[in-house]
Parts: sequence; structure tokens; C-alpha cells
Amino acid sequence: MPRSVALVTLGCARNEVDSEELAARLSAAGWTVSDDASRADAVIVNTCGFVEAAKRESIDTVLAAAGDERPVVAVGCLAERYGDQLARELPEAAVLGFDDYAEIGARLDDVLAGRPIASRQPRDRRTLLPVTPVTRQQAVDVGIPGHAGGPQKVLRRRLAGGPVAPLKLASGCDRRCAFCAIPSFRGAFVSRPPDEVLAEASWLAEQGVREVVLVSENSTSYGKDLGDLRALEQLLPRLAAVDGIDRVRVSYLQPAELRPSLVEVMATTPGVAAYFDLSFQHASEPVLRRMRRFGSRERFLELLAGIRERSVDAGVRSNVIVGFPGESAADLAELERFLIDARLDAVGVFGYSDEDGTEAERLPDKVAAVEIARRVDAIAGLADELSAQRAAERVGDTVEVLVESRDGSSAEGRAEHQAPEVDGTTTLQGCDSAPGSVVTARVVASDGVDLVAELRR
Repeated sequence: MPRSVALVTLGCARNEVDSEELAARLSAAGWTVSDDASRADAVIVNTCGFVEAAKRESIDTVLAAAGDERPVVAVGCLAERYGDQLARELPEAAVLGFDDYAEIGARLDDVLAGRPIASRQPRDRRTLLPVTPVTRQQAVDVGIPGHAGGPQKVLRRRLAGGPVAPLKLASGCDRRCAFCAIPSFRGAFVSRPPDEVLAEASWLAEQGVREVVLVSENSTSYGKDLGDLRALEQLLPRLAAVDGIDRVRVSYLQPAELRPSLVEVMATTPGVAAYFDLSFQHASEPVLRRMRRFGSRERFLELLAGIRERSVDAGVRSNVIVGFPGESAADLAELERFLIDARLDAVGVFGYSDEDGTEAERLPDKVAAVEIARRVDAIAGLADELSAQRAAERVGDTVEVLVESRDGSSAEGRAEHQAPEVDGTTTLQGCDSAPGSVVTARVVASDGVDLVAELRR
């Protein structure tokens, strides 16, 4: 009998890629991958375990799927991070870890047949070999014309349409930020070989993708385990040259690792978005040191000046954490001064919360939850105001917009400084171009971080 499974993906773009790799494995194992969870024989929830709110959403989603009385499987970061504990607390679902991905079809067969799934003790994946979550198995042949390495293979099946798709650059992280547990369950940093990345970009282009967004836990580390710290700046022009790809965007950049030569390539290479997703996290030097990070307000502003010297209209977004243990009023004021001077296009503001097993969990001088909430409100309000001002500065600029949807005589897309889902959109007036088109337009108005533009004829 045909068997169908629905995949529900939570969390970041890295999880989206993982789900599409799971979809390819499931299809190869004879499963029909459906987008209709209400009619599928089973549901797989790809969970997120990053912060407390994401954990709650993951658990609620698993419980909601189990309420329809069909087999439910939890995979992803929450399942990997808490393993047998999650299985005990959620008897409604089977819980699988990253090591089960290679045989996901067989594991799902076990679940449907009622065969017991062995409990798994969570482990610190930084100590494991191989350190990648899954040893990749080759599937679909993709030839790259003129590529000396010959045909490469891609293990992936798209679950969503549209002209934009994430492309995984690496897995894991070697940094030891005091607040972050990701390396413990994602493992040490491992770069994908350049030929493999190029092959997947070529395959995505064949699927109608026009913009690839490179994702990883830390893209600026790409190549260090391959023995080449300049691997990313060498890869970007090759990706931009892939037939059918109009724009390459890099996300998750570590400011301390952003070399001038990489800035030069990102800011000046045709087809590479002049877009810098920089995880500053704070601007007060004492707080950054307690976070086990590097930098200061002055050094970060120097970095931004160097970027804008090479590309005056470059887009910059960042995330900051407020309420970290020991954060003083002076530290908060330093962050405010930085945000005012930095002219960022978008800022994500997060309140600190303890993460199991991290160094910060054990730090003294915790800020009270009610005070953290107050600081989040204050910094988020300032960030929204400043981001709106930055968008208003772009009125009159000429922008290249990738059209993503159309409604009558107008369309919606994103300029180079706008990443999917997080940085606002550009509404194109009088545009009849099809999704996937790249059009030149003049910005005529702004609304918060969103822009309104007219086509240049």
C-alpha cells in the first residue's frame, strides 16, 4: 500500500535544508512526501531547540500532530539535544536523532509497525567522529558543464516552491560562546566540499531557484577544516557564475572572522549580494568578553565603515542579546550608542535566558526577568525606529529586486539588502514581471523596513 508522510519544519533555514534532505531519503525508501499533514499516514516534525520559545513551539507542534491519532516522529535539534528525556515526556511521539537520518525510511517503517525505538542518550557531538550530523549519501546526478571534477550528486527534494532557497554551506560550530548550546548538539564545524555546494546550486537552479542563501552556524569559518581560510571568497564568484543563479547571499557571519579580503569579494562581486548578516550580539566590550566573544563598539563601527567604503549601499543586519548576566546600565547605554551610529537595516533583539549546559547558565549577577523584558522593549523600540530611518534613507535609490510574488498590477520582492523573511520586502508598483525575475526599480517610499519602488523603464 502507498504510504505518505508529511514534514513539518520549525526553526531556521538550516532545518529547512535538513527537511528537504529527509524528503529525498524518504522518497528513495518508497514513501510519498505530502504537504497535507491532515491526510498523511505519519507526520515528522523537524524541531528547533535554540531558545525556550522555540522549544515550546516544537513541543506544542508535536502534541498537535499527535492529537490527530496518527504516528508522529520528532527529529531535529530538540530531539537530538534532549533525546530520551523528550521521549519519556512525549510518549505520543517517537524521537529520533541525527544518526537516524541515513535510515529515516526504515525508522519510519518501525514506527508504523509498532516496533520499539531504542531510547538514545544525548551526547556532546563535539566529541564524536564523524562530526557531521549525517554522512551524506549520494542520490541525484547533476552535471556541471566544464567542471573538471565531473558530475556531482545531490541528496535533496524541494518542499517549497519559489525563486529563493537556502543552501547549506557547513554544519556545526567550533566557537564557544558562553550563551550558546548549539555546538553540543550540532557538533564541530565541518565544511561541505566546494564541488558539492556548486552541484547543489546547479540543481537548485534547475528547480527554478534564482537566489541561493548560504546557511551554516558560522559561514566565515568555511574552509578552515579544508585547509583554506580563503575558501569562501574563492567559492562565491563560482556560485555567482552558476547558470540560472542571479543572486548569492551569505548569512551567519562572525564579525571577528570577517577578513578584509572576504568583505571585498562580498561587496564587489557581480551576482553576490552586498549583504552582511553580522552577529554582533552586543557592543559593550565587558559584556562581549563575558559572552566569550570579541569586539567593541569602536571595532564594530570600523568594520561597518570598511564595508560601506567598498559598497555604500550594502545591507547590514544583526542580532543582539540584552540582559546577559552582569549587564549594567552603562553596558546597555553602550549598546544604544552603537545602534544609533551603526545604521543597520534590521536588528533582531533577544532577551537572555539560561540554556542548559552552557557557561552562562552558571554565571553570577543574573538580571531579573522583569528587567530583561523592560530592556528588550527599550532596545527593540530603538532598533525599529533606527531601521525605519535607514529604510527612509534609501528613498531615491535604484535597487535590483528579485520578484517573489505578483498580485494584479503590483508585485512583491526583495532588494539586495533584504534577506528572506527577516529584513522586509519591496513592493513594486506597475510590475507585471513573473516571479523569479530580477527588475531594476527606483525607491519612492518606505514603511518601516519595507520599501515601495517603481520600475525603471
